[in-house]
This record gives sequence, structure tokens and C-alpha cells, in this order.
Amino acid sequence: MRETRNAQASIFEEYSNHEYGVRLRKLSEVLDRQPEILELVAADLIDVSVSAVGRTGLSAESVLRCLVLRQQLGFSYEQLAFHLSDSVTYRTFTRLPAHLSPSRSCLQSTIRSIQPETLERAHQVLTRNLLDTGMASLDKLRIDSTVVASNIAPPSDSQLLNDGVRVIRRLLAKSKIEIGLKVCFTDKRKAAKSLAFRIFNAKKATKDELYPDLLKIARLVLKQADRGRQQIIQGAEASASCQKWLDALAHYRELTWQVIEQTERRVIHGERVPSADKIVSLFEPHTDIIVKGFRDVQYGHKINLSSEVRGFITALTIEEGNPGDKTLFLPVLDFHQSVLGKLPRSVVADGGYASQANVAAGRAMGLKHVVFHKPVGVSLTAMGVKSKTFTALRHFRAGVEGNISELKRAFGATKAKWKGHDGFKAFVWASALSYNLVRLARLGPD
Repeated sequence: MRETRNAQASIFEEYSNHEYGVRLRKLSEVLDRQPEILELVAADLIDVSVSAVGRTGLSAESVLRCLVLRQQLGFSYEQLAFHLSDSVTYRTFTRLPAHLSPSRSCLQSTIRSIQPETLERAHQVLTRNLLDTGMASLDKLRIDSTVVASNIAPPSDSQLLNDGVRVIRRLLAKSKIEIGLKVCFTDKRKAAKSLAFRIFNAKKATKDELYPDLLKIARLVLKQADRGRQQIIQGAEASASCQKWLDALAHYRELTWQVIEQTERRVIHGERVPSADKIVSLFEPHTDIIVKGFRDVQYGHKINLSSEVRGFITALTIEEGNPGDKTLFLPVLDFHQSVLGKLPRSVVADGGYASQANVAAGRAMGLKHVVFHKPVGVSLTAMGVKSKTFTALRHFRAGVEGNISELKRAFGATKAKWKGHDGFKAFVWASALSYNLVRLARLGPD
């Protein structure tokens, strides 16, 4: 059975005297002072029903430290496996037993076993500890939003249709191996790929001529999927592998049908399809289309966060759709009051959050200052602040841009690389947790 902590440290463990080795030693001490986080992670990793015999594998402590190390270094699992086998400093930080060098697949399966809700609670525990010990302060709070991209290619209807043809064909071809019953179908991959390529490189008039042929192929493949499904239901024995295959086929059939519908509406009928009705990836269908102002369209999820004077992220939410910033202001204050048990003294946010209702609600909650970077529709008089106070808080707000930049640049939150919606959320929370831990190690006492 997996252990929570490593029973005994190795006598060969040591950190490099390099600046980065010193930083990892401090980060290790920070993690040792957060036993609640380790207990949360251990609950996801340790199955109490497993017999306590045989190899124990990585301890929960080592898995948590591998996660934090990976997020701040930006390694792939393959690179992480190599450096853990090669570097004494990394092995010391992650507290790996001398005989154990985890493989890529081991690291991936164990780290991804930590649920996003667990990482979210771990972030909340750490934030409360920061406030209780005085390392973080809610004297002033700044709020802003950004977008974390999904790990997808720039979407196009032609490529999505080609993906649907390719994936459904692959499922049909694997029926013999996975279920034991061969499904008869006609392979349309070559024709679909050729049409998708020609559409991608053609001018608009030519695209409109080619799309009907690609749509015809996509519909034909869906008919083949329906016939294959009936063939499996009628001829195969019920089993877990059979149900898994049927679920996967139904999943990709439904997504491909959505792509066909949105393509017909946009290309054939000339409709303007709302972002909420569009699908931009068959493999990350949770992805939202985010348009901020007149800037480029982004594909991922909007996150709303707040940071305090020393740059610690005190609150973070992963939003669905593309809600306006005005609606995201009060939830941050409600979180601080209900979860952290403390409200900030002064709050400053970007101009997109500005509304008289938000000012009134913030003041009613007991905040002394509620200020917006650009007083869009809300004057200084309405905010109830003097020009000098407004200027000081506006300068303070600019620091959140640096916090967001560091979260993205140094902790990988530019693009969430873990699969699925839960994987996206887990990646973002892992980045935010690692960000606060590393910042605490950097700003904490020597």
C-alpha cells in the first residue's frame, strides 16, 4: 500500500549549493510546514482497501513534490523521469528512495490521480495559512481575469470534420481487437483528409464548393458508425470493454454531428453561429471561445483571480463560457468572506469590472475602498475616493499583471496540457498552488 511519507531519509540526500538548489531546499521546508496539504493529496492516492504487502511505489509526499517540481520547471513527464534519475538535488527534493527511479508512465498516472477539487482545497488551505501567519495581507486586494488556453490546434470546421472521420474510423477498425467482433465499413480517411487540406488552402469561393463533399463523407461515416453500433449490440457479448467501446463511439458520433450542424449553418446557410453553440475540438470539447475586446480570439477557459500586496494568489475561479467581468467582481469578495473568513480593506479591479452596483455592494460588505482602474461609468465621487487614493490603488493594481505573467510564464498556465475538463482544472490549480508555494519559499524567512 502506498505510504503518506517516506519512512526514512537517505544518507546520500543533499542539495546543490547552486542558487536553484538553495531555493529548492527552502521550498522543501515550506512543504514540510504544510501537513494539511499532504493529507489532502494522500486521500486521493492511498486506497485503504489495498493490502499492505508488496511494493509501496511512490509515497504521497513524493508525488506532491514531483507535481510541484514539474509545474515550476515545465518538464514533460519523460524529461521529469530523466532528471529524477540523474539529479541528486531533484531526488533529494522529491524524497525518492535510493532504489526507486519512477518511469514516465508512473509519474503521469500518479500525478494525474490527484483530483482538481483536491488541489483547489489545498490552495485554500495554503491561503488561509498565509493569512493566519501574516505572510499574506488583505489590506489591499487586486482583481483581474485572463485566459488559459486549451491544448488544441487552431480550430477550423474542415479539420474538425476530418478529425471526426478519422477517430470514428479508428474505433470501428479496433472493434475486432477490443471486442472480438469485426465491423464492416469503408475507409474514408484519405478522401476526407484531401478535402480538408484543399479547403484549408483554398479561397472562400472554392471552400464553399468543397464543403458539401466533405459534409457528405462525414454523414456517411456517421451512418457506418450507427450500423457498427447495431452490429456490436446484436452480435457481441456484454462486457466492460464492449460498453467502453460503445460509449466512445457514441461520444465521438455526437461531437461529429455537432460539427456537421455548425458547418451547415455557417457555410451552407450563411448563419452567424453563436460562440456558445460552437464546438472547437473533438478532443477537448469543454473548450470555450473567449473574445476579450477587439483582441484575438482565444480558446480555453477564462480564469478570474485576485492577489494581495506580496503577490500571493488568494482566490481563483475557472469560469464556464465568457461571462462579463462585472459579474465576476462580487464572487471574489464572497469567497474571501465565506471561505477565507476575511474581507479586504481596499479592492481595486480593472475597468471591465466597473459598475455602481459593485461599488455599492462592496461598501455594504464593509470595504473601505472599492476602486476600478478605469472609472468606466463610475466617477471618483461615486467610488467615494480622493484622487490621491485612486492613483495609489491604480498603481497597486498594475502588479496583478506581473502576477498573471509569472503564473503563465513560470508555472505553465499559458496552456493547460492535461487532457479533459478535469485535467484542465487540475493543471490550473496545480499551477496556482505551485506559484504560491514557490513565492512563499522566496519571500519567507531564511
